[in-house]
Amino acid sequence: MNDIDTALAPYGWDDAWATAFAPYAAQGLLPGRVVRVDRGQCDVLTPGGTLRADTSFVTPHDPLRVICTGDWAAVEPAGSPRFVRDYLPRRTAFVRSTSSRRSEGQILAANVDHALIAVSLAAELDLDRVERFTALAWESGAQPVLVLTKADLVPHPVVREHLVQDAGTAAPGVQVLPVSAATGEGVDVLAAVVAGTTSVLLGQSGAGKSTLANALLGDDVMEVQDVREVDGKGRHTTTTRNLLVLPGGGVLIDTPGLRGVGLWDAGTGVGQVFSEIEELAGSCRFHDCAHLAEPGCAVLAAVADGTLPGRRLDSYRKLLRENERIVAKTDARARAELRRQWKLRGAQGRAASEAKRGRLR
Repeated sequence: MNDIDTALAPYGWDDAWATAFAPYAAQGLLPGRVVRVDRGQCDVLTPGGTLRADTSFVTPHDPLRVICTGDWAAVEPAGSPRFVRDYLPRRTAFVRSTSSRRSEGQILAANVDHALIAVSLAAELDLDRVERFTALAWESGAQPVLVLTKADLVPHPVVREHLVQDAGTAAPGVQVLPVSAATGEGVDVLAAVVAGTTSVLLGQSGAGKSTLANALLGDDVMEVQDVREVDGKGRHTTTTRNLLVLPGGGVLIDTPGLRGVGLWDAGTGVGQVFSEIEELAGSCRFHDCAHLAEPGCAVLAAVADGTLPGRRLDSYRKLLRENERIVAKTDARARAELRRQWKLRGAQGRAASEAKRGRLR
C-alpha cells in the first residue's frame, strides 16, 4: 500500500477507486474526497491534508453533475486558487427533487453505502414519510437503515415494540434500530452497522440527527439546538453537508434537516418499499391493472380481506403518481406514455359512466 492509499483509506479509498483515478494520476492530479461544498468552493481531503479548491471547472448546467459531498475528486497539485478538474464516476447518489417549478433534481450525497433515515419517536410516527425516505434511499443504490431516535422518550417496551413493527411494515427489508443518544441505547449497534463504510444521515429538522452524529463520533462535533415542544420540530442545526471520520472506521455525512423530500425518478425504490403490493400485482387478472376497480384485482382483494392495509395502497398510489409526474417533466417519452395512460383511463371512466347511466335508465 502506497502513501496515497494509506492516507485516504480511512475515507473509503480502495483499489477500485485507485484504478479509476489512474488516468488523472498520469496527469499529475491529486486524489481527494470532498468533505464539504460551499458556494463554488469545496474542502477536499487529500494525501497531504485538507485543502480548499474551486469547483468552477466542474459546474455544469445539469444540477445532478455538480460536485457533492462524498465525491472523489481530481485536484490540481498547486496553484492559487486550486481547481477541481473532475470527479470519479459515482457508485451511488442520493437525489431528491427540488421544490422549484423547473423540477430539478438535487444530489445530497455521493458514494454512500448506508442511508440512515432518522425518525424521532418524540412525535407521532409518520409512516408516509418513512416510505418516501426509504424509496429514495433504495433508489440511490445505498442500503437504508431506519433509525428511531429519542427512544428513551418511549420507555414502555410494548409501545416501543409496536412502533418498531409499524416502522418495519412501512420499510420492508430494512433494519429498524431504536436509538437514544441520551442514554446510549442502540448507539453501539448502529456504530457496528456503519463501521468501515460511508453513511449519510437524513431526516427532518428536530429528528435528532446532530445529536446522533455526536454520539457516533464520540464527541460534540455538531452543534445541537432544542426543538419546539409544540410540534417537536427544530431549527436547522446543520446548514451544510459535512463528511466526518468515525472512530470505529468509516465516514458519516451529516445533512441539514429536510422539510421536503420529493421523489426523483424513484420508480425502482417505490417498488422495493411496496414489494408486497408489486408481488400481489403479479396475480391480478390484467397485467396492466391499476388496482382501482378492475375485476380480478389481487391487490384490492388483499385490502378487502385485511391482509394489505388500505393505507399502504393509498401511499403506493400517491408515490407512483408523484414519480410519474416528475419523470414526465424530464423525459419526453415518459410524458407521451403518461398522456396515453391518462387518455386511456379517461376513456375507461367515460365508458363506465355511460354503462352506469344505461343501467339506471
